[in-house]
Amino acid sequence: MSTIETEPGVALANRKEVARRRRPHDRYFFQKTAIALGLVVVLLAAVIGIRIGTSGATLTDVVQTFWAKITGTAAPDRATLQIQNIIWELRVPRVALAILGGGALAVAGTLFQGLLRNPLVSPYTLGIAPAAAFGASLAIVLFGATGGGASIPLVLGALLFSFLNTALVLTLASTRHLNATTLILVGIALSQLFGALTACIQYFAEDEILAAIVRWTWGSVNNSAWYQVLVMFGLLVLAFPYIRFRSGALNAIAFAGDDAAKSLGVAVQRVRLESIAIAATLTAVTIAFTGIIGFVGLVAPHIARLVVGANHRFLITFSAIIGALLLVVSDAVGRLVINPGVIPVGIIDALVGAPIFLYLILTRQKAIE
Repeated sequence: MSTIETEPGVALANRKEVARRRRPHDRYFFQKTAIALGLVVVLLAAVIGIRIGTSGATLTDVVQTFWAKITGTAAPDRATLQIQNIIWELRVPRVALAILGGGALAVAGTLFQGLLRNPLVSPYTLGIAPAAAFGASLAIVLFGATGGGASIPLVLGALLFSFLNTALVLTLASTRHLNATTLILVGIALSQLFGALTACIQYFAEDEILAAIVRWTWGSVNNSAWYQVLVMFGLLVLAFPYIRFRSGALNAIAFAGDDAAKSLGVAVQRVRLESIAIAATLTAVTIAFTGIIGFVGLVAPHIARLVVGANHRFLITFSAIIGALLLVVSDAVGRLVINPGVIPVGIIDALVGAPIFLYLILTRQKAIE
């Protein structure tokens, strides 16, 4: 008779040990599967988003448009050429910018929440969004820039002040050796400062200028351009390898704290400064192109944690997927509700994101602790 048959206690212990060894592998399989399924859902949402519009477009039109661009095939008639131009020049950049922008904001939110060890912070915690709003408002006043995302002076103004704000925060953090809590307080102070400066511009602005500023602050992927898509894609391609490389260090800082992470050999100050610089850059460029879009960077990391857990190796990728999906769906809803009118994606995002976040707070408190 075997040992397992004669000693039930040993058999039970063996089964528990086998289950313990299998559990991490099962978890990794689930996380990878969730990421793969998420990518498929984002692709399906993108196709639906491309089809939505006043001129109408079938799935065949979408496929033929991509095939024509890949192979260089000419359209058989003028009507087909028109619908292909609408799809390729207007709808594809719009959906692509929503995917890339939502992913960038979600990645930035994940980095900020992990590095600052505060699950309630967002990409705007360090004053990036208010600084961008001030820069965009100044560009609209000085150069007559419209509220459209393709306005170069507006984009440059938002970028300039976002980077100035980020440079100030990082300089203070490196020279004063500020901890995470103090960094958040610095960000709050800068947010109030730039918010007050923007309010001054709005107070003295003429009605037309005021309307343009307000339209920009709503957030939108209208008037998206291919150069914006390429810039966002390039930034994410450059940032992702570094973020993935630092995922272990991010786990140590987020879970163990600065002192414990240092004892494990993590250069906490360097990792924090470099990662914040990347997150701030992603946020600044996205805001410059889309205007202020609020809840993606706050909500997407929490949703991702509920699905794949808090390991940054998987969390960052899945957060990007959730952020992309949220923004694509919000944009599609904004175009369907009052068709042929369009509700800015920033408004839809807030209307969708706020209830989700309240649900997380009220029913899943452990998710934000």
